[in-house]
Amino acid sequence: MGRQPEIHITSINQINHTMQQPVLAYAKQIGQLAGDNAVGLTLFGSIAAGSFDAKRHAAQSVLVLDHIDLTMLRELSKNGAKLGKANIAAPLIMTLAYIRASLDSFPLEFLEITQCHITILGEDCFTELPFEERHMRLQCERELKSILIGMRQGLLTAAGREKLYDGLETESAQRLIRTLRGMLWLKGTREGYTETKVITQIEEMTGVRLAGVRNAINIATKNDWDGFKILYADVEALGKIVDRW
Repeated sequence: MGRQPEIHITSINQINHTMQQPVLAYAKQIGQLAGDNAVGLTLFGSIAAGSFDAKRHAAQSVLVLDHIDLTMLRELSKNGAKLGKANIAAPLIMTLAYIRASLDSFPLEFLEITQCHITILGEDCFTELPFEERHMRLQCERELKSILIGMRQGLLTAAGREKLYDGLETESAQRLIRTLRGMLWLKGTREGYTETKVITQIEEMTGVRLAGVRNAINIATKNDWDGFKILYADVEALGKIVDRW
């Protein structure tokens, strides 16, 4: 199988203390299964940003391989239930060639990873990826429109059941935060801010108060019908702004 890549204990020690042992076991498992085919294993999202909440989040990661090995992935899938119980989501699987070829298609997703990530195994493959402004602007516009469509569809699916609004608003807000990071990037901000600071920066830049987004990302706030309407209005307003850029 070849030499296993190095596990970065100091990086694992940076994450939520309740997740350190599960993530360490996860990194060891990847190293054992993938061997020298594993280029790097990188955490991103709330687990890397220091805002991880086990009740609402699962640890997200990207496994970069030298080449795709379906047999190895099948073996990894056998541990899916155990990883799920440990609040670890199935990793995104990529190769270096895939990353280079996909920056025009998924700039928002790669920007999110680039701005806030912790590499726990092998090489860091997400430093200073080269994005193009036209790709970033187009995906911001597309994502805002997609969020609106998703919220309308989710509203119909909820069929008046108030308890379903919470998950719908939380999911929409997370997609929106990713889009707001892209909007800031378009205006020259390359730093990976916290969710709250991202919102504040966009509010100052656009003059639009994003009360719905703030409510949706607030763990202490119960998302309901009124919050849904406010969040929807926020997305509409942002969509009109990006259309003018």
